[in-house]
Amino acid sequence: MKRLSILLIVTLSITGLKAQNKQMKNLEKAVEALRTAMVDGDRTTLTAISSENLTYGHSSGKIETQKEFVENIVNGNSNFDSIELSNQQIIIQNKTGIVRHDFYATTHDAGRSPGEVKLHIMTVWVKEGKDWKIIGRQAVRKM
Repeated sequence: MKRLSILLIVTLSITGLKAQNKQMKNLEKAVEALRTAMVDGDRTTLTAISSENLTYGHSSGKIETQKEFVENIVNGNSNFDSIELSNQQIIIQNKTGIVRHDFYATTHDAGRSPGEVKLHIMTVWVKEGKDWKIIGRQAVRKM
């Protein structure tokens, strides 16, 4: 009986770890899809991967809704030539994911000279059905 109990506990632990790893990989894919869509200015993907309740905070203090975020990327007001993410850390609890990373981008925003940004980013993701959607983002300038 004792061996059976131990076996059951080990089996449940392994199953839980596999499920957590799968969720982690799916969230990593969502982060990458967001990065790519921001560079490409892809309205369809940006809309699909973001929650209607998105609050998108910039390092300047500006806050955007989902509609404003998507429109500013698509129309070139926020135009990314490239985005690189590094030092990524992910925490998942139930149906919420928190992702932190360093963000380096080259930009050419509408009406401005080419530039670059170096930021620390924290995003909050929620699981809607089988998909992860970004619901919150805050950036601070990297010193």
